[in-house]
Amino acid sequence: MTRFQHDKRRAAFVLKRPPRHDSRKEPSVSGKPKLLVTRLTPPNVEARIARDYDAVTNPDDVIWSTAELLKKAEGCDAILCSPTEPMPADVIDRLPDSVKALATFSVGYDQIDIPAATKRGIKVGNTPEVLDNATADIAMLCLLGAARMAHNATTVLRTGQWKRWEPTGLLGVHVTGKRLGIMGMGRIGRALAKRARGFDMEIHYHNRNRLDPDLEQGAVYHADPEEMLPQCDFISFNCPLTDQTRHFLNAARIEMLPQGAVMVNTARGPVVDDNAVIAALKSGRIAAAGLDVFEDEPNFNRAYLDLPNAFLLPHIGSATVETRDAMGNLCLDNLDAFFAGKPMPAPVN
Repeated sequence: MTRFQHDKRRAAFVLKRPPRHDSRKEPSVSGKPKLLVTRLTPPNVEARIARDYDAVTNPDDVIWSTAELLKKAEGCDAILCSPTEPMPADVIDRLPDSVKALATFSVGYDQIDIPAATKRGIKVGNTPEVLDNATADIAMLCLLGAARMAHNATTVLRTGQWKRWEPTGLLGVHVTGKRLGIMGMGRIGRALAKRARGFDMEIHYHNRNRLDPDLEQGAVYHADPEEMLPQCDFISFNCPLTDQTRHFLNAARIEMLPQGAVMVNTARGPVVDDNAVIAALKSGRIAAAGLDVFEDEPNFNRAYLDLPNAFLLPHIGSATVETRDAMGNLCLDNLDAFFAGKPMPAPVN
């Protein structure tokens, strides 16, 4: 089928859809689905949105209030949102009746109340797989940056404190050959394990289910995550945020780690208890931490900024041109499929 035929067929489908029961809806004069895009997306994605949708966009990339979002959603058939727009049940319930699909520009979807969306008959899609390698790269960067005191070293250099080489100066933790525990051995966790094997690290992991041997590749499985903790010279969080993982790394579990362990989090900020981690970093119970995500970001706990053994990044796990293009395109693939009456390629519900 040619692109023209595909567009013609899709347009025909859109025009035949039954009218929405929303008196506020303004019909799209183009015959294309009307899409609300809550954040500014990469240029290639913006171009595809402009071509295929009657879009309400956010060229200034401001963060809308809930009231603003709900008003802008009036008459829209779908919303392309991001983690910066929380959609709990009360927001889902107030979305215009015209909204039938959500595509989140993220692999995580904890900001969306999925049962509430399902109850409303709203389909939700996300962006798995396309950001695995980019995020695993950042997890490895956080691991190395924390272990080798990268923040403290660059601060010494940039502030003019570096006066001479010292046998005991800026000592970090050796990485090669150490034991790495991975909390969450999904695609990103496995991609991190692949990178860590290049440093001859011994891989331990906890997952909801044990992997098949071809995916496990010699990694040691721990059904009980607490039994894994004493084996972790390094521990990396690559798990989703759930009721079970929220504040998993608390003061009690930090005491289960070997003295001077290194902690990495590129999953979701709330999987660690900030106060417990900060106290452990100050005391040296944890040697160092590499963090790309934070609870309540960007309003994170500023006490981290005073710690020379904290290697901190502003949630850039997927921040490559190629990855963000792929994420945006998968969002649109989800929406294209929905409006064509087909299953989303990456459905959540």
